[in-house]
Amino acid sequence: MIDLIVAGGGPAGLATAIHAARAGLEVVVAEPRRTPIDKACGEGLMPHGAQALAGLGVQVTGQPLRGIRYLDDRHQAEARFRGEPGLGVRRTDLHAALAHRARQLGIRVLPVLVDGVRQDDSSVSAAGLRARYLAAADGLHSPIRRGLGLDRPVDGPRRHGLRRHFAVAPWSDCVEVHWSPSAEAYVTPLAPDLVGVAVLTSRRGSFEQHLAAFPALLDRLPAGAAGPVRGAGPMRQRVRARVAGRVLLVGDAAGYVDALTGEGLSLALAGAAALVGCVRADRPEAYERAWRSVTRRHRLLTHALMWTRGRSALAPHIVPAAAHLPPLFSALVNRLS
Repeated sequence: MIDLIVAGGGPAGLATAIHAARAGLEVVVAEPRRTPIDKACGEGLMPHGAQALAGLGVQVTGQPLRGIRYLDDRHQAEARFRGEPGLGVRRTDLHAALAHRARQLGIRVLPVLVDGVRQDDSSVSAAGLRARYLAAADGLHSPIRRGLGLDRPVDGPRRHGLRRHFAVAPWSDCVEVHWSPSAEAYVTPLAPDLVGVAVLTSRRGSFEQHLAAFPALLDRLPAGAAGPVRGAGPMRQRVRARVAGRVLLVGDAAGYVDALTGEGLSLALAGAAALVGCVRADRPEAYERAWRSVTRRHRLLTHALMWTRGRSALAPHIVPAAAHLPPLFSALVNRLS
């Protein structure tokens, strides 16, 4: 019998499959779309994420990221990573590199869609396959999660992300986070002649309309973009549990707070390792605690930052506080990295 079916062949699913194969498990990935798949993404890996990727034997080129910079119309704060750098890499390049590593390990990727799951005390059946366990890596709006009744209601503003590439040399080796009253714009160096710009907001409007709120950034960008606008959201996803019998949720399917701290890819890699450890030990019930442990620091900081962002009296002070308290800002950034 197959040990693990991975439903979804994006970065989270492929990372899970690679971990499983390296642990000696028989794993099959179910993914009907062709690789690589592009999507709205900040495209930055924090240092621990870049190290986790290298630890899987995944080789991918990109731009080294050496810190985080916050900016508003009057202030600037920068925190440098104390250890190894992070990595700015195009989503499609990362996906292709993970797919290549999966092929090296002999992992089967089948062009099938998991649109229903059946399970008993000893196995899971889906898409004509039967295995001991199933990892649901089917994204932010996971149909598997919804089908298992694991979604929870979400209150408050619904935030979305829009991303576009620009053919311009990076002017910094940091991820820049530009703040306006209603949105944040992230600039990630991706190549010697390419940056990615992602806008996060709860307001409606086109990418160009939102970008107009950041005139200093707009002045640095060329008139023409290097690709289409990609969108994603709403980002906040609340989940009742990460485990339902022999089905375990991983990546964005496991729940999502917000992209404000740019940790999505890194958390997916950490969650994949935790999931495979529990499957290998034949202890799926341990995964909920393991997932909470590897994501706790990120979730607490993101919740705190989002709470502050949502208070009109406090939000304008986020960047000034970071600028006036550089040791604290550096400590927070390095705790995440």
